[in-house]
Amino acid sequence: MSRKLLTAVLLWLGIGVGTYACTNLIVGKKASKDGSVIISYSCDDYGAYGSLKYLPGGKHKKGEMRALYHYETNNYLGEIPEAKETYTVIGLMNEHQLAIHETTYGGREELTDTLSGLFDYGSLMYVTLQRAKNVREAIRMMTDLVEEYGYGSEGESFTIADPNEVWIMDMIGKGPGNKGAVWVARRVPDDCICAHANQSRIRQFPLKDKENCLYSKDVISFAREKGFFSGKDEDFSFQGAYAPTDFGAQRFCEARVWSFFNRWAAEDMSPYLTYAKGETTDNPMPLWVKPRELLSVQDVKDMMRDHYEGTPLEIQSDLGMGAWEMPYRPTPLSFEVDGVKYFNERPISTQQTAQIFVCQMRSWLPNHIGGVVWYGNDDANMVAMTPVYCCTKEAPSCYDEKTADCFHFSFQSAYWLCNWVSNMVYYRYSVLFPELKAVRDRLENDYNSLQEATEKEALSMGEEQARDYLSGYSHRAAQAMTDNWMQLGQQLIVKYNDMAVKQVDENGNYLKTPGGCQRPLLRPGYPETFRKKIVEEAGERYRMK
Repeated sequence: MSRKLLTAVLLWLGIGVGTYACTNLIVGKKASKDGSVIISYSCDDYGAYGSLKYLPGGKHKKGEMRALYHYETNNYLGEIPEAKETYTVIGLMNEHQLAIHETTYGGREELTDTLSGLFDYGSLMYVTLQRAKNVREAIRMMTDLVEEYGYGSEGESFTIADPNEVWIMDMIGKGPGNKGAVWVARRVPDDCICAHANQSRIRQFPLKDKENCLYSKDVISFAREKGFFSGKDEDFSFQGAYAPTDFGAQRFCEARVWSFFNRWAAEDMSPYLTYAKGETTDNPMPLWVKPRELLSVQDVKDMMRDHYEGTPLEIQSDLGMGAWEMPYRPTPLSFEVDGVKYFNERPISTQQTAQIFVCQMRSWLPNHIGGVVWYGNDDANMVAMTPVYCCTKEAPSCYDEKTADCFHFSFQSAYWLCNWVSNMVYYRYSVLFPELKAVRDRLENDYNSLQEATEKEALSMGEEQARDYLSGYSHRAAQAMTDNWMQLGQQLIVKYNDMAVKQVDENGNYLKTPGGCQRPLLRPGYPETFRKKIVEEAGERYRMK
């Protein structure tokens, strides 16, 4: 979502400005079931067209230039000298199993430099993925690039991961006329889980642990210079100085982190609920926690589908869910009734998601086999994520940015096909979603069950042959999802047309008359809970006489 739009909405609501969009979940290698490092990213941006970017690697001659384009607008930003060698990137992972994800927290507005800062957060991620092999190289690359060329985005949290470790880095610019950025990066312990969701989460940090914590040399002195901080160095909080929390940052952002921790943390997260609800600021959550059990890639996929189910923030418990118990709320985030301002909950899973990434990195496998981008277009709850190996030689056509765009519909585009289906489901959620979920879960179970045998086969091959094999498999898996989704969409419109339901037998076949016509349709009407609400609202108006 654009800065201007969110600024207007949030200031109208009386909430501090921040882009309440994406979500990153993080699982260290000793916190996962199989030793994978796992990170996730939902790109949540109303109207954005989601596609899987492919950048081929190669050798480059001295004097070649690399053009930069803004991640959100695709506007041309400028050029920098090309590196001598670049690496292939698919999605947000490169051929060395380095992956970078992000969420925008905004922070202090006066520190955004859109005029002289050449790099936006997205171009910074892609250039780094093309030039770095591991996390520590990536952190050095990202911070060196903004130091040399400037940083033009708002405050950003980055997740940076490779097969051996995962770090979280908070960065913010220094304002117009002051090129560069201040930043701090911390290594997430291998046996922990972490998350960020559009709010800076690094507070105090160790000043003398260079193995697990890195930071810009002026991160504290710059805050003092600007009047953001005046205490002792050891008490310095990056978040406190550069992204002070407010109600919106907690309720719309930190609440998503709380939901992840509440589901998986070994410790009781209920004491932090008042913080997540924006009712208090004096009990913030820890940056990371140990899980009560080890997580799988599928666990992370499923967590990206969260709507606060089973918690006090659950949104399928009031009239806003509509007649068919929809766990979504329409845009905008806020609304007004009789001059009083209200808001909608903001869960991890949301309809404005353009694309979803769950990246899996494994140290015991060769890079071309170990790195997998589990990818989907649209809301994670509404799609099946398919495996795309980091050695894939081009984007599957259904995910390719050349297949369609935000202005032109195509059934060959996974983005448009998945949105077509989900927009049928949203408004009759309790009736139609079980059918979507059955297809989604069947496909993901298939991909999960095929993974071991597929990779075993690839391990028996030479590297180049294995690359071809896994690239072909990635394309077939994506196309299989697309074909199934086309069938699902056709099934939904045929079976549930005009708010009625065609009858089927135990095998899912339509019931027909001896002459081949449809049997009388089921007309279930509203669910009972909503019928009761109608009667409560209308009184005797609709009572039969």
